[in-house]
Amino acid sequence: MFNIPFLYLGYKKIGKTFSVNALLAVFLLSILMNFITFPQVTSDKVLIAVFGGLFIGLGIGLVIRGGGVIDGLEIIAHYTNKKFGFSTSEIIMAFNSLLFIGAAFEFGIETAMYSILVYYTAMKTSDYIVDGFEEFTALSIISKDFDKVKSLIVNDFGKAITVYKGERGYLPNAFNVKHDCDIVMTIVTRLEIHRMKVAIKEIDPQAFFYVQRIKEVTGGIGKHNNLQH
Repeated sequence: MFNIPFLYLGYKKIGKTFSVNALLAVFLLSILMNFITFPQVTSDKVLIAVFGGLFIGLGIGLVIRGGGVIDGLEIIAHYTNKKFGFSTSEIIMAFNSLLFIGAAFEFGIETAMYSILVYYTAMKTSDYIVDGFEEFTALSIISKDFDKVKSLIVNDFGKAITVYKGERGYLPNAFNVKHDCDIVMTIVTRLEIHRMKVAIKEIDPQAFFYVQRIKEVTGGIGKHNNLQH
C-alpha cells in the first residue's frame, strides 16, 4: 500500500509500461515473501551483510534490467536519474545511508554500519547486473598500420568506427619525430575488448590503446553494440 503513490508517480512521470512492470514486481515480492522462508545458514554478521547484499543486488538488478522496480524508493531514484544523471543505485544508496544514520540512534552504530555494507554490496551487484557484460566501452587505437586496423575492426569484427586525424610520435628521446596517422575509435563491450586487442597486436605489436568507460550510447544506425557513429 505504501508503494501505491510511488507507482502512480512512475505512471505519470516515466510511463505506463514502467508502472505496470513495477506494480507486478512489487505485488509478486509482497506475495512471495509471505510464502518463502530461508533457513539460517550462518550467524556471522559480515557474511550475512556481504552475501545478503549480493542476493539483494542480484534481485534488484534483474528487475531493473527487465524495466521495473521493487519499491517506491527505486521509482524516485529512477525518475531522479533521468533528471540529474546519477545512477539509480547511487541515489538509492544515498537515501538508504541517510535512513541508516537515523536508525543508528535507535539500533546502534554497528547495526547501521552493517546495513550500509549490505546496500553497498547490493549497489555494486545491481550495477553489474544492469550493465552486465554488455557495458559499452570506447576503444581507441593509435597505430602505424591504421588502414589495416580499420579494415580489421569493420570487416572482421563487424563494428562501426570513428576516425580522428592526428599525429603519433613525440617520444622523450625523439621529440621531433612525428607521423600523421588516423586515430581509430570504436564502441565495444567488455567481452570484445580482449579479442580485438589481440587481433590488432598481430597487425602492429606496438599499437597504442586507451579504453574509456561509457555511461550511455544513443543515436546512430544499427542495433545494440553495432552502432554507426
